[in-house]
Amino acid sequence: MTSLRFVLRLAVREARATRRRLLLLTSAVTAGVAALVAINSFTDNLQRSVQGQAQALMGADLSLTARQPLSARAAALADTLACGGGRPPCREGAIARLTTFSAMAYVPRTLGTRLVQVSAVDGGYPFYGEIRTAPAAAWSTLQQGRRVLVDPSLLTALNAGVGDSLSLGETRFAISGTVLSAPGDVGIRSAFGPRIFIPGRYLPDTRLLTFGARAEYETLVRLPHGADPERLAARVRPAFRAEQVRIRTVADDRQSLSDALTRLGRYLGLVALVALLLGGLGVASAVHVLVRQKQPTIAVLRCLGATSGKIFAVYLVQAAGIGLVGSIAGAALGALVQLLLPAVLHDFLPVDVAVTPSVPAIALGLLTGVWTAVAFALLPLLAVRRVPPLAALRRDYETVAAPPDRWRWPAAAVVALSVVLLAALQVGSWRSGVIFAAGIGAALGALRLAAELLVRAVRRWTPAGWPYVWRQGLANLHRPGNQTVTVVLSIGFGAFLLSILLLMQHTLLRQLDVAGGPARPNLVLFDIQPEQHAGVDSVVRAAGLPVGGATPIVPMRILSIKGRPVTQLLADSGGGSRRAGSRRGGRGEASNGWALRREYRSTYRDTVVASERLVAGRWWTGPSADSLVDISVEQGLARELGATVGDEIIWDVQGVPVVSRITSLREVDWARFEPNFFVVFRAGILDGAPQTLVSLTRVADAGARGRLQRRLAERFANVTTVDLSSVQQAVERLVDRVVLAIRFMALFSLATGAVVLVGAVATSRYQRLREGALLKTLGATRGQVLRVVVAEYMALGLLAAVVAIGLATLAGWGIAHWVFDAPFALPALPIALLALFVAGGTAAVGALNSLDVVFRTPLAVLRAE
Repeated sequence: MTSLRFVLRLAVREARATRRRLLLLTSAVTAGVAALVAINSFTDNLQRSVQGQAQALMGADLSLTARQPLSARAAALADTLACGGGRPPCREGAIARLTTFSAMAYVPRTLGTRLVQVSAVDGGYPFYGEIRTAPAAAWSTLQQGRRVLVDPSLLTALNAGVGDSLSLGETRFAISGTVLSAPGDVGIRSAFGPRIFIPGRYLPDTRLLTFGARAEYETLVRLPHGADPERLAARVRPAFRAEQVRIRTVADDRQSLSDALTRLGRYLGLVALVALLLGGLGVASAVHVLVRQKQPTIAVLRCLGATSGKIFAVYLVQAAGIGLVGSIAGAALGALVQLLLPAVLHDFLPVDVAVTPSVPAIALGLLTGVWTAVAFALLPLLAVRRVPPLAALRRDYETVAAPPDRWRWPAAAVVALSVVLLAALQVGSWRSGVIFAAGIGAALGALRLAAELLVRAVRRWTPAGWPYVWRQGLANLHRPGNQTVTVVLSIGFGAFLLSILLLMQHTLLRQLDVAGGPARPNLVLFDIQPEQHAGVDSVVRAAGLPVGGATPIVPMRILSIKGRPVTQLLADSGGGSRRAGSRRGGRGEASNGWALRREYRSTYRDTVVASERLVAGRWWTGPSADSLVDISVEQGLARELGATVGDEIIWDVQGVPVVSRITSLREVDWARFEPNFFVVFRAGILDGAPQTLVSLTRVADAGARGRLQRRLAERFANVTTVDLSSVQQAVERLVDRVVLAIRFMALFSLATGAVVLVGAVATSRYQRLREGALLKTLGATRGQVLRVVVAEYMALGLLAAVVAIGLATLAGWGIAHWVFDAPFALPALPIALLALFVAGGTAAVGALNSLDVVFRTPLAVLRAE
């Protein structure tokens, strides 16, 4: 009786006797493992796809990116790269150029205009991969005249077709086809403006890239066969950095994209891990009830000589078996679920994902599922060791007290460490694992406390005037063997996840709302040349619309900070290299290359606007105390530059050095659709500098807004007009997609909660049958018994929903206040509908699984005794 064979045989026999209950527990583990395997397997597939398609995504071996055309020195370096580091000339067609910018486009034959993302192509782009078009040969004939290839959505928006003429700036192009896919294209990109391609040699004819126009100039290089891109890039990177040109290799893009997609997968995996942990809670609760029901059997085994350790091993093996079977089923289900993920995440993926089962993901899912089942079963299984042989004789007369188990705290520590370990393993960070485990513990602790308070409140106070079925249903919450805590934990945590997603979505979209208030602008006019200002204003006034004040924008770059030249700071920070995004500088040092390389678009004024507030220093009043120019810097940029109040920055303003001093730091609300700036100069210094203007107005009617955009595009082709309502809709679609991806995984938590709920009903099935028989014997109808069940589970569902929404509201307020720095508002109707859905779903699941209690006759129950 003390052999391993005995342990295994008894575990199998016990499992056969409780097959139905163990099947439900297995299902609880299955849902969590399925979610984990699906996410991790999909992430592995993404990694493989990125590795295989990285070169096609870039379309070349090297990419040189700048905010202005390459200088003569940079162009010569690019020619050297195309020769594999040798001296030009080399083979033709090794360099292509892509100039990308935003502009307004319209079809003269139809009404309407649209903001588009223009890509002007020179050379044989792409060198790797392909651009698929309709008709198929349209890309190969693009350079044969004034032709344009457009996104299919643009044809729909402008009511146009292939063969129509598209007006872009001061010239027109014939629409020769549509672009179905291009290297690196992501679905959400077209939400802010459809992409179009034109031949680069006709770009000057458009006259769109006037002073102040913002464009990205990318030079793509195909290296000779056998050349090492990494070695060549490392050799020329300092020279390009001095020219403020960023050089990227395929390996850089592969690593960056791989890291980003891995982080996405890991954090989605955390949501999936919650489902598995809820399954673990279901296992723990069911094992607790099972051990209590098996006490007579355990006591008899003790009388026959079985040690407490061997009996503990029997049920621990059974828990491991539950985890293994559930994990196997979950791995199979996860392999199927991952087929749906490409469709859910399609708009965020720049690669075509080849979906295949991932052996490491499946192995990790199996291990995680078994370990979760065993770890969560440890605490309730300790009760097995405290059942004395005497309980076999005295169980009908008294309860035999058992001393506290000294292994209780070590077992609890195992559970806590397991949660931290699983979270750290999933997200790849011990710190994140600890934070995640602490958040899980706090939420579950609050749900458990609420459940226990409910039980105590119902036991002590139930309104005598309430209908009998409600009083009886509430009494079931505190009867012996109740599953109140288990149900509230499992259902409540799933509701908590969905609630916080709903609140975060509402907070984000509320910040982006441009429809609120008649004074809030919803149309922005960019790139207005000073000589065009009066003409643009006249067009707006002719439409009967208000004209907002024009804000000047002056392009500039940083020459030095605190006496140190930018070239030296870039060399110290590694700017432009693969590590440019890491914060290497200490206190008072520039830490990130982007802040040093970029072109700044600054303004000048003497007042603080509504979208910003001072956080350090003072705003200027009166004349300057010395020859230095007073500036105010956004606090985040100041951190990146390693600068603070009182520091000196020298700017290159169109070739003229301007020495400035930081007199204040500002916090800027970037979510507000208003002209916001990193750097603001004191008025009077930059007034004569080359500049463009940006103006805002409000057009309530969408049709009038479109007509005004069309008139401005016809008269002032270089002026870009952005409809903030369209931008808001695009952002809403983007946020909806992000939330959909997370909600897809959060639903696994609710599914696990439903399985745990079914298991809780099944665990107390025998007692419920006896109670139902007793109620019917006393005269209750089947309808009354059903209403008692519905009342019980409706109360459980409402409690779980209310507590979950309360917790989510607190968490949502904290995130809105400290992360988004935005006012918090509760979306009353969606939250109320979610609460009703959770309560109604809980009541429905509980009632459906209690039909046996409703329809079983009292005589059948008595005969079963």
